[in-house]
Amino acid sequence: MKKSLFIPLALLISGNALAATDHYVLRDGDYVRHLKVTKTGDDFTVSANVDYDANKDGNSTHCSESISGKAKSTGENQLVLKKHAESEASFCELKIQLSPTGAKIEESKDCDNFTVSQCHFATEGKELIKVK
Repeated sequence: MKKSLFIPLALLISGNALAATDHYVLRDGDYVRHLKVTKTGDDFTVSANVDYDANKDGNSTHCSESISGKAKSTGENQLVLKKHAESEASFCELKIQLSPTGAKIEESKDCDNFTVSQCHFATEGKELIKVK
């Protein structure tokens, strides 16, 4: 009985030990961006979200968008997430450059199909700070 409980528990623990997750955050004015990168073996899963909240002249403008999926490594510390828009024949492509202290994100123009108005995943050259 003890062996039958030990084996599934050992497999569960060993599988989680191989996964590593890093979080990156940038608060820039009315924007808050969050990036989560999980590496399991040679596979990467990326989740990016952006929140924008501005109160201009008493009119509140708010949007919150997210995108996630499997990413491919395109070089040392470089990831690309490509996501197909369900209602369009286009792809949103996020190019992510990781560093020991943070990450920068560039987005393709087709990412406008995934976001509304002022919400953008791109960091415009600014670095999301790695959360420890």
